[in-house]
Amino acid sequence: MRFGLAVSVAFALVVTGTATAVDLSKAQFLSSYTWHNKAKWFGGFSAIEMSDDGRRMMILSDRARIATAEVTRQSGAIASVRITSMNRIHSSKGKALSGRGGDSEGLAIAPDGSIFISFEGVHRVAGYQTPRSKAQVLPIPGAFKGMAENGSFEPLAIDRNGHLYTMPESGLTADGRIPVYRWNGRHWSQPFSLPTHGNFLPVGADIGPDGRFYLLERSAGVLGFRSQLRRWDFRNGQISNQEVMFRTGPGTHDNLEGVSVWRDQSGTLRATMVSDDNFLFIQRTELVEYALPN
Repeated sequence: MRFGLAVSVAFALVVTGTATAVDLSKAQFLSSYTWHNKAKWFGGFSAIEMSDDGRRMMILSDRARIATAEVTRQSGAIASVRITSMNRIHSSKGKALSGRGGDSEGLAIAPDGSIFISFEGVHRVAGYQTPRSKAQVLPIPGAFKGMAENGSFEPLAIDRNGHLYTMPESGLTADGRIPVYRWNGRHWSQPFSLPTHGNFLPVGADIGPDGRFYLLERSAGVLGFRSQLRRWDFRNGQISNQEVMFRTGPGTHDNLEGVSVWRDQSGTLRATMVSDDNFLFIQRTELVEYALPN
């Protein structure tokens, strides 16, 4: 998010506090946890991946840091978070990324445990065997060139076949839809596009254990951030049957950017989301969870 807009929205959050709650929902709000840590690198979180039991997570900062953490729960809600590791993200030459080339935004974990990260600034997706590995940058097609510097690949998701899906935060097709790009292990294609929905922009994506395609979207204004989660049935690489899981009013949550969909021990689908505090003291790092219908 551009700094000027982030400042104005954050100021509105201080003035108004928590505003209207969910105004459209098939989901059930479960809990919100404000996460504090004094480490200088802490903040700017743009992506999250939860373990199957909801007790571990991998989290990505937009300043080229990736961390793991243990999550303690009480009655199913997050009660505390303990960071267990933090690593700088490296280039293909083994150099720690920073600046424009280190604007890491999307995170996906493959079935074999390898990691993929999408970037804004320099528009690309890279693979990592471990958080400490050198990057293996995927081919960059012509479609990725010329995208807005602060508006490309925030969402990143992976399916059961290891195929990656990403899309620009801004930049629509000729017919006004959101283009989705797929990496099948050999080349990029654009298998489908998504309809836009109001002034929401895509910031996070996941393919849940139910096989559906989930998209977290954000809208920013002077009254605060709004968030929306949509999902589609996802079969044979194509989508159908759009549903809006929830849509919040301004200021309900902070700047939610990352989403992970998982199933808890009771069989309930959960969406865990994390906010990007833009490294501003008047914002917060928030972990938010909703229960989703099956």
